[in-house]
Amino acid sequence: QVQLVESGGGLVQAGGSLRLSCTASGRIFRINAMAWYRQAPGKQRELVAAIPTGGATNYADSVKGRFTISRDNAKNTVYLQMNSLKPEDTAVYYCNGDFFTGRSTLSNVWGQGTQVTVSS
Repeated sequence: QVQLVESGGGLVQAGGSLRLSCTASGRIFRINAMAWYRQAPGKQRELVAAIPTGGATNYADSVKGRFTISRDNAKNTVYLQMNSLKPEDTAVYYCNGDFFTGRSTLSNVWGQGTQVTVSS
């Protein structure tokens, strides 16, 4: 009922920047929260940043001061601006969202992921 599509990943040198985008489509009455997660090879998926509706953004300690999450509600899109990238930021980045369709709540909707690779 709700689909998330990420874009913007790629290969970048250490110190560089990338901006990820995630657009939600489908039966969306209200976005309750959106977030970015990442999963590096051999590691568990971890929260990178979250932006709940009406709430404060929060970030993993490892990305504070370097990454910024933002949302364009008119476009149902969430962004992740990543600056000063480090090789340890290399991972597949996933968009995640909680939505109200007008009839029901859909929690933990995932996108397909986008690869970010940071070379040293």
